[in-house]
Amino acid sequence: MDAGPRSAKGRRTRARLLEGGKAVFERDGFLQARITDIANEADVSHGAFYHYFDSKESLFREIAEEVEVRLVSMDDIAQDGERRGSAVDRIRAANRSYLLAYRREAKIMRVIEEVSRYDDDVRSIRAKRDDLLGLRLESAVARLQEEGAADPRIDKRYAAMALGGMVARFAEMMFIGGWSYDLDPAVEQLTLLWANSLGLDTDDPRSNQPRAT
Repeated sequence: MDAGPRSAKGRRTRARLLEGGKAVFERDGFLQARITDIANEADVSHGAFYHYFDSKESLFREIAEEVEVRLVSMDDIAQDGERRGSAVDRIRAANRSYLLAYRREAKIMRVIEEVSRYDDDVRSIRAKRDDLLGLRLESAVARLQEEGAADPRIDKRYAAMALGGMVARFAEMMFIGGWSYDLDPAVEQLTLLWANSLGLDTDDPRSNQPRAT
Protein backbone atom coordinates (compact mmCIF):
# COMPACT_ATOMS: atom_id res chain seq x y z
CA MET A 1 0.00 0.00 0.00
CA ASP A 2 1.11 3.62 -0.40
CA ALA A 3 2.21 4.38 3.16
CA GLY A 4 2.87 2.23 6.16
CA PRO A 5 1.06 2.60 9.48
CA ARG A 6 2.09 5.57 11.60
CA SER A 7 1.53 4.12 15.07
CA ALA A 8 3.93 1.71 16.74
CA LYS A 9 1.08 -0.76 17.20
CA GLY A 10 0.20 -0.54 13.52
CA ARG A 11 3.82 -1.14 12.49
CA ARG A 12 3.99 -4.18 14.76
CA THR A 13 0.75 -5.57 13.34
CA ARG A 14 1.95 -5.07 9.79
CA ALA A 15 5.25 -6.75 10.63
CA ARG A 16 3.36 -9.72 12.08
CA LEU A 17 1.35 -10.02 8.88
CA LEU A 18 4.53 -10.05 6.81
CA GLU A 19 6.06 -12.68 9.08
CA GLY A 20 2.87 -14.73 9.23
CA GLY A 21 2.37 -14.49 5.48
CA LYS A 22 5.90 -15.69 4.86
CA ALA A 23 5.33 -18.70 7.10
CA VAL A 24 2.05 -19.60 5.38
CA PHE A 25 3.45 -19.15 1.86
CA GLU A 26 6.43 -21.32 2.77
CA ARG A 27 4.14 -24.02 4.17
CA ASP A 28 1.26 -23.98 1.71
CA GLY A 29 2.63 -22.32 -1.42
CA PHE A 30 1.11 -19.24 -3.01
CA LEU A 31 -2.00 -20.69 -4.64
CA GLN A 32 -3.10 -22.66 -1.58
CA ALA A 33 -2.38 -19.91 0.94
CA ARG A 34 -5.52 -18.31 2.40
CA ILE A 35 -5.90 -14.89 3.96
CA THR A 36 -7.68 -16.51 6.91
CA ASP A 37 -4.63 -18.68 7.59
CA ILE A 38 -2.30 -15.69 7.26
CA ALA A 39 -4.41 -13.66 9.69
CA ASN A 40 -4.47 -16.55 12.15
CA GLU A 41 -0.71 -16.99 11.88
CA ALA A 42 -0.25 -13.28 12.55
CA ASP A 43 -2.83 -13.36 15.38
CA VAL A 44 -5.02 -10.67 13.82
CA SER A 45 -8.59 -10.69 12.60
CA HIS A 46 -9.46 -11.49 8.99
CA GLY A 47 -10.79 -7.96 8.56
CA ALA A 48 -7.62 -6.41 10.00
CA PHE A 49 -5.65 -7.94 7.15
CA TYR A 50 -7.32 -5.60 4.66
CA HIS A 51 -6.40 -2.58 6.74
CA TYR A 52 -2.76 -3.21 5.76
CA PHE A 53 -2.88 -5.10 2.46
CA ASP A 54 -5.28 -5.14 -0.49
CA SER A 55 -4.85 -8.84 -1.19
CA LYS A 56 -2.60 -11.81 -0.60
CA GLU A 57 -0.92 -10.87 -3.89
CA SER A 58 0.15 -7.46 -2.53
CA LEU A 59 1.39 -9.10 0.67
CA PHE A 60 3.36 -11.68 -1.27
CA ARG A 61 4.98 -9.07 -3.51
CA GLU A 62 6.20 -7.13 -0.49
CA ILE A 63 7.58 -10.29 1.09
CA ALA A 64 9.31 -11.18 -2.18
CA GLU A 65 10.90 -7.75 -2.40
CA GLU A 66 12.17 -7.93 1.20
CA VAL A 67 13.70 -11.36 0.57
CA GLU A 68 15.35 -10.32 -2.68
CA VAL A 69 16.86 -7.28 -0.94
CA ARG A 70 18.30 -9.53 1.76
CA LEU A 71 19.92 -11.73 -0.87
CA VAL A 72 21.86 -8.82 -2.37
CA SER A 73 22.78 -7.43 1.05
CA MET A 74 25.54 -10.02 1.28
CA ASP A 75 29.15 -9.01 1.86
CA ASP A 76 30.68 -7.71 -1.34
CA ILE A 77 34.14 -8.62 -2.62
CA ALA A 78 35.24 -5.29 -1.19
CA GLN A 79 33.34 -2.64 0.71
CA ASP A 80 33.88 1.12 0.88
CA GLY A 81 37.33 0.70 -0.62
CA GLU A 82 38.44 -1.47 2.31
CA ARG A 83 40.51 -4.51 1.33
CA ARG A 84 39.90 -7.63 3.39
CA GLY A 85 42.52 -10.21 2.48
CA SER A 86 43.46 -11.26 -1.03
CA ALA A 87 41.28 -11.07 -4.12
CA VAL A 88 40.57 -14.79 -3.82
CA ASP A 89 39.71 -14.41 -0.12
CA ARG A 90 37.21 -11.67 -0.92
CA ILE A 91 35.56 -13.70 -3.67
CA ARG A 92 35.34 -16.66 -1.32
CA ALA A 93 33.70 -14.51 1.37
CA ALA A 94 31.15 -13.13 -1.11
CA ASN A 95 30.26 -16.60 -2.43
CA ARG A 96 29.86 -17.98 1.09
CA SER A 97 27.71 -15.02 2.12
CA TYR A 98 25.40 -15.46 -0.88
CA LEU A 99 24.99 -19.21 -0.39
CA LEU A 100 24.26 -18.78 3.32
CA ALA A 101 21.70 -16.05 2.59
CA TYR A 102 20.02 -18.22 -0.05
CA ARG A 103 19.94 -21.21 2.29
CA ARG A 104 18.20 -19.13 4.96
CA GLU A 105 15.53 -18.06 2.46
CA ALA A 106 15.27 -21.29 0.46
CA LYS A 107 11.68 -22.11 1.43
CA ILE A 108 10.25 -18.79 0.35
CA MET A 109 12.60 -18.58 -2.64
CA ARG A 110 11.02 -21.76 -3.96
CA VAL A 111 7.62 -20.04 -3.90
CA ILE A 112 8.99 -16.78 -5.36
CA GLU A 113 10.52 -18.74 -8.22
CA GLU A 114 7.19 -20.43 -8.96
CA VAL A 115 5.13 -17.24 -8.78
CA SER A 116 7.59 -15.30 -10.95
CA ARG A 117 6.68 -17.58 -13.85
CA TYR A 118 3.21 -16.07 -14.13
CA ASP A 119 3.24 -12.83 -12.10
CA ASP A 120 4.84 -9.87 -13.90
CA ASP A 121 5.28 -7.87 -10.68
CA VAL A 122 7.16 -10.65 -8.91
CA ARG A 123 9.21 -11.26 -12.04
CA SER A 124 10.17 -7.57 -12.10
CA ILE A 125 11.21 -7.77 -8.44
CA ARG A 126 13.56 -10.64 -9.30
CA ALA A 127 14.88 -8.73 -12.31
CA LYS A 128 15.60 -5.71 -10.11
CA ARG A 129 17.56 -7.97 -7.74
CA ASP A 130 19.54 -9.37 -10.66
CA ASP A 131 20.29 -5.87 -11.97
CA LEU A 132 21.49 -4.67 -8.57
CA LEU A 133 23.64 -7.74 -8.06
CA GLY A 134 25.05 -7.34 -11.57
CA LEU A 135 26.08 -3.75 -10.88
CA ARG A 136 27.81 -4.76 -7.65
CA LEU A 137 29.67 -7.55 -9.40
CA GLU A 138 30.68 -5.28 -12.28
CA SER A 139 32.14 -2.90 -9.72
CA ALA A 140 33.97 -5.74 -8.00
CA VAL A 141 35.50 -6.99 -11.27
CA ALA A 142 36.55 -3.45 -12.18
CA ARG A 143 38.27 -3.07 -8.80
CA LEU A 144 40.16 -6.33 -9.29
CA GLN A 145 41.31 -5.13 -12.72
CA GLU A 146 42.43 -1.80 -11.27
CA GLU A 147 44.42 -3.68 -8.62
CA GLY A 148 46.17 -5.62 -11.37
CA ALA A 149 44.68 -8.89 -10.11
CA ALA A 150 42.18 -9.65 -12.90
CA ASP A 151 42.74 -10.04 -16.64
CA PRO A 152 42.20 -6.57 -18.16
CA ARG A 153 40.86 -8.10 -21.39
CA ILE A 154 37.70 -9.28 -19.62
CA ASP A 155 34.58 -7.18 -20.09
CA LYS A 156 33.23 -6.53 -16.59
CA ARG A 157 29.60 -6.62 -17.73
CA TYR A 158 29.91 -10.00 -19.38
CA ALA A 159 31.85 -11.32 -16.39
CA ALA A 160 29.24 -10.07 -13.91
CA MET A 161 26.39 -11.62 -15.86
CA ALA A 162 28.10 -14.97 -16.38
CA LEU A 163 29.72 -15.42 -12.98
CA GLY A 164 26.84 -13.94 -10.98
CA GLY A 165 24.39 -16.11 -12.90
CA MET A 166 26.52 -19.16 -12.20
CA VAL A 167 26.46 -18.61 -8.43
CA ALA A 168 22.76 -17.72 -8.36
CA ARG A 169 21.78 -20.76 -10.40
CA PHE A 170 24.02 -23.02 -8.33
CA ALA A 171 22.37 -21.74 -5.13
CA GLU A 172 18.91 -22.35 -6.57
CA MET A 173 19.71 -25.91 -7.59
CA MET A 174 21.57 -26.66 -4.35
CA PHE A 175 18.88 -25.44 -1.97
CA ILE A 176 15.73 -25.84 -4.07
CA GLY A 177 16.52 -28.24 -6.90
CA GLY A 178 17.81 -31.06 -4.74
CA TRP A 179 21.48 -31.02 -5.67
CA SER A 180 23.42 -32.70 -2.86
CA TYR A 181 26.57 -30.68 -2.13
CA ASP A 182 28.23 -29.66 1.11
CA LEU A 183 28.59 -25.93 1.70
CA ASP A 184 32.37 -25.66 2.14
CA PRO A 185 33.34 -27.59 -1.03
CA ALA A 186 30.68 -25.69 -2.97
CA VAL A 187 32.13 -22.36 -1.84
CA GLU A 188 35.64 -23.47 -2.78
CA GLN A 189 34.66 -24.71 -6.24
CA LEU A 190 32.65 -21.60 -7.06
CA THR A 191 35.58 -19.50 -5.88
CA LEU A 192 38.01 -21.41 -8.11
CA LEU A 193 35.69 -20.95 -11.08
CA TRP A 194 35.42 -17.22 -10.37
CA ALA A 195 39.17 -16.83 -9.87
CA ASN A 196 40.19 -18.86 -12.90
CA SER A 197 37.69 -17.05 -15.10
CA LEU A 198 39.18 -13.70 -14.11
CA GLY A 199 42.78 -14.89 -14.39
CA LEU A 200 43.57 -14.60 -10.69
CA ASP A 201 46.46 -16.45 -9.05
CA THR A 202 44.91 -19.42 -7.27
CA ASP A 203 48.27 -21.09 -6.56
CA ASP A 204 48.93 -18.52 -3.85
CA PRO A 205 45.56 -17.59 -2.28
CA ARG A 206 47.15 -14.69 -0.40
CA SER A 207 48.38 -13.08 -3.61
CA ASN A 208 46.64 -10.21 -5.37
CA GLN A 209 48.77 -10.56 -8.48
CA PRO A 210 47.51 -11.85 -11.85
CA ARG A 211 48.42 -15.37 -12.91
CA ALA A 212 51.72 -15.49 -14.78
CA THR A 213 51.44 -16.17 -18.50
